[in-house]
Amino acid sequence: MQWSLGDIMQAFKAACTSLWQQQQGLPSSSNRPVPDACTRDDAPAWLREKSAIHDNEGDLVRALSKKQRQEYYACVGRQQRPLFDDNYDDTVCLDERHRQAMIAYVFDNPRRAMLCHVLPDFLRRCLHVKIGQRSYGAFGNLFLLRWPRRVQVMCHRRHPVSRLPYETTDDYAADRRRWEAAVMTGGTVIITPGISRGESLMKDECLRRRFPLIHLQKTPIGRYWKPERKRFEACASGSLLILAPWELDAMGGVGAAPADSDYSRFHNLNTLAAELCAFEGEARIVM
Repeated sequence: MQWSLGDIMQAFKAACTSLWQQQQGLPSSSNRPVPDACTRDDAPAWLREKSAIHDNEGDLVRALSKKQRQEYYACVGRQQRPLFDDNYDDTVCLDERHRQAMIAYVFDNPRRAMLCHVLPDFLRRCLHVKIGQRSYGAFGNLFLLRWPRRVQVMCHRRHPVSRLPYETTDDYAADRRRWEAAVMTGGTVIITPGISRGESLMKDECLRRRFPLIHLQKTPIGRYWKPERKRFEACASGSLLILAPWELDAMGGVGAAPADSDYSRFHNLNTLAAELCAFEGEARIVM
């Protein structure tokens, strides 16, 4: 290609930022002098030093590292910051369904960003939450950890006596009535990894009816991880907290299954759900 994808994305992002700044009455960065905030005594020493050797803001910004740019924009304010973060997502769409899903994701991003801005307590991302002796990544409403009653939803795939799928039995129907009655009394949050079919049905019911839910998952929650739309909407309503334990495999194998097998991971997630139900301390966010 005559132009690399990186060159095209850089040009597109620069043009959008330039137009946005023009709408605010700001000249382009190549014609803007270095802001006075960069030369004040309270500015970082490295910024004062670099500002002295550049004629305009554009040249100055291009000479900064990613970390330095973050400090720079903190000094000069939001108006002069680019519209876009660094880098871009170069996902290859494998088929038309995948392409349509990516298009929908891009169109929905501004709404998600707005919700995260106006609902910070409900859409909070914490990479390290200490609950007892365990460490978790978390996304959602951390206040659910303070609710007075916690009920674990756990059921086997097969009924222990009839060996029928458990979710088809009268015992499961009785469990469902008990779980839902606990929620309706108030002050109760459901905790489950939603692994077996019966657990998954109750988890989906909580998401649909906005019942308070703490959902345990095996996928780690990192800096850029986001839930799919159904769980994102539940988080935005304040009814969901997603927890992902760090070092899940360190809990060891279950029976003869190795620690990194789905069998062991699923059993260990249910063990963690039981621990959370019994936990009486205060969750601690580790910075």
